Amino acid sequence: MNPILNLLSLLGIVGLCFIAWLGSEDRRIIPWKVIFWGIGLQMVVGLIVFGLGSNLVEGLSNFLNVVLDASEAGAQFLFGGPASMLVADPNFAAGPGPAGRWIARTVGNPYVAVAGDRLSTDNLNPGFAYVLAFRALPQVIFFSGLVSLLYRLNIIQPVVKWFAVIFQKTMRISGAESMAGAANIFVGIESAIAIKPFLLDMTRSELCAILTSCFGSIASSVLALYAGLLRPTFPSIAGHLVSASIMTIPACFVISKLLIPETGEPKTLGHIPEDKESDSSKRPNPMDSLIGGALDGVKMAVGIAAAIIAILGMVALINAVFSGISNLVVGASPAGDTSLVTEFFANPLANLLGMLFLPLTFLTGVSLEWQELWTCSLLIGRRLFETNIPPYQALGAFAQSGELSTRALLVVSYVLCGFTHFASYGIFVGGLSGLIPERRNEVASLGFKALWAGTLATLMTGCMAGLFDIGNAAVLGR
Repeated sequence: MNPILNLLSLLGIVGLCFIAWLGSEDRRIIPWKVIFWGIGLQMVVGLIVFGLGSNLVEGLSNFLNVVLDASEAGAQFLFGGPASMLVADPNFAAGPGPAGRWIARTVGNPYVAVAGDRLSTDNLNPGFAYVLAFRALPQVIFFSGLVSLLYRLNIIQPVVKWFAVIFQKTMRISGAESMAGAANIFVGIESAIAIKPFLLDMTRSELCAILTSCFGSIASSVLALYAGLLRPTFPSIAGHLVSASIMTIPACFVISKLLIPETGEPKTLGHIPEDKESDSSKRPNPMDSLIGGALDGVKMAVGIAAAIIAILGMVALINAVFSGISNLVVGASPAGDTSLVTEFFANPLANLLGMLFLPLTFLTGVSLEWQELWTCSLLIGRRLFETNIPPYQALGAFAQSGELSTRALLVVSYVLCGFTHFASYGIFVGGLSGLIPERRNEVASLGFKALWAGTLATLMTGCMAGLFDIGNAAVLGR
């Protein structure tokens, strides 16, 4: 434990609020009640997660891990059964069957040993055990169906309303934006559907708060995806992702109200609107809800796969262009050249984003060691273009190799828990514009402000994790 880092995380909360205030549309208006209660609610959740209720978080993680394991049953059946190399059964120690071995030789390196070969286990390819398309994306489909079923059974709605009441009563924000923010703990842009009748007459500040909460939190359908990437090195990650998603919503309101202060009179101020779609007679039966949700999950999984293919391809293309420019300007670098220019142009886009996010990463109090701080800044920065998935994968690899400390793993995993990347911009702005086409231009103008606000909110959540971290590895579930 380093008290200086905890103090830095505390000061980082103030610093992030100050940065948001500098970009305010009206710096004369400071929403002190929202700031006080928003940060206070975050601290209450932090105390529960890292102090009083650590056993509760561990129990939640254990429960969610059971659900995560269950979510792989369908994928195991489709892609080779318990002996599949593509979707490995954690309780099955044998190597892959003939089909899995053939696929490994076809799409992988034919000269790298596959589990089951008559070779030493030291020669096995460690990276082929986890194939994103066959492991993570089926979990998105399962969780989407599960959440749809829980909504049909009216299990999630009371929880959403409970959070909404807390947000509305404490921060004194409108009931509609409180409801949308609370629903974002479980779903994405779908949260705006519950308050669709009020969207057209909402103030500019309310619309920004709703968009910010979409960017700042994660939908439960992708919780399994992120948890699966870190679970080997962070066994209790599922519970912490839930706490991060809850903790970020008050931060979203704090930052969005600093950026665009409330100057109007919200129509739902002082009360929580009723969800007109909650009548079970208007919805399909439970099985239809499960299948319908799974089909929506298929669309989401395909969208995620398409975005990753397109975005990572563009990143590689941009890096190739910069590399070509580097060779023309600097000249071909000799073997072993480790100059800063050469290192920068080796991965220019990620390095540029790492430089831009370095001051913000420092404010989280993640580390005082330069190399670790730089690595964390690279991970947080690359999310803007590459989505959360590659950074979470890299974070797990760094943690497994021992390159990142327990504190860094904890703080960065909290910061990355959000949809603050360009791939989500079109989804959230387009989705909200589709609900209120009359205000399409205004929603589009708010999009990048909300993306910036969501980024600051996730960084504030990282500060909270850093504030309450006392260097206890048990918080990771190890």
